Amino acid sequence: MVASMLRSSTADINFTCKLCAAAVSLLLGRIGRWSGREIACSALSLARSALAERDNESCFFLRRLQSTLVIAEHNNEVLLPVTQNTLSAAKKIGGDVSVLIAGTKCTPAAEAISKAGGVSKVLVAESDVFKGFTAETLTPLILASQKQFKFTHILAPATAFGKSVLPRVAAKLDVSPITDIIGIKDANTFVRTIYAGNAILTLEAKDPVKVITVRGTAFPPLPLEGGSAATEKAPEGDFKTDLVEWLSQELSKSDRPELTSAKAIVSGGRGLKSGDNFKLLYDLADKLNAAVGASRAAVDAGFVPNDLQIGQTGKIVAPDLYIAVGISGAIQHLAGMKDSKTIVAINKDPEAPIFQVADYGLVADLFKAVPELTSKL
Repeated sequence: MVASMLRSSTADINFTCKLCAAAVSLLLGRIGRWSGREIACSALSLARSALAERDNESCFFLRRLQSTLVIAEHNNEVLLPVTQNTLSAAKKIGGDVSVLIAGTKCTPAAEAISKAGGVSKVLVAESDVFKGFTAETLTPLILASQKQFKFTHILAPATAFGKSVLPRVAAKLDVSPITDIIGIKDANTFVRTIYAGNAILTLEAKDPVKVITVRGTAFPPLPLEGGSAATEKAPEGDFKTDLVEWLSQELSKSDRPELTSAKAIVSGGRGLKSGDNFKLLYDLADKLNAAVGASRAAVDAGFVPNDLQIGQTGKIVAPDLYIAVGISGAIQHLAGMKDSKTIVAINKDPEAPIFQVADYGLVADLFKAVPELTSKL
């Protein structure tokens, strides 16, 4: 019995002692040394105290066991900025934070993220199998990491990459994915938007493993400094798949900032009438060192490629300055940009919904207003 007690946790020992004290109080009452009322109150108080302390110890123990795996998004050489936002979300959950980096030659990216404060370890998987970062090859790697380290949370950015990989992981783990969160209440309670951003949902997850995609614009980026996380090899295995084969990719190159990380964005809609007229926005964007975006209507009309689309089915942005030109303000578009710090709308229709969310509005013909604005800068 003594050996068993030594192996018990502190919480169990304290709990046992308090219950014993309650039992002694009852015994003293029986032999007449205390009144019945005194005995009942004393025993009840000791028992309640024991239960409360045990619950507190248990909660602390559970918090201490929490661990989060962040799936880094990168191009082998540098991290995509949204990964730093996802790290901020992971730190808010609490517990140990680990990062998984998979690629062909991703050592530079691994070294960069190991410097982030609050990261305990970086798991690195380098192989030609991970060329193209396909979900079919990354999913078994994530599952192998989960099997070895038993993470309580798995996070990835709510980008095309994260939305492709994590639903597969959730399905394999037989849990419900929690998508596009914008807030964290505690380790089990999260906030996300529904109905194209018109309502806010707070949900409590009951699954043993929480698989989550994070809206980057809702969390500040975690600086890549102040830390010195250990780097180790990720679990090894045969992650090759016959389901897909990576051939090649063609990336558009631009001197302008990347859309999701730009401080200023000039965005155009169907009011521009043609793709050629987007030159008006490019000229304005060059003056502001801004990125150029578009509404779904402009993309569907073929004015610009779909990698410029902002909205519920496009990219979610939250720049310091968002200039909407010739955009009516459909709910689908507002869901992707309404968190911008300052919104400027230019539209000839004074009843356009975009003016309801704009900080500054100009009712004017864009073909006259935009060149004049550009010339003044």
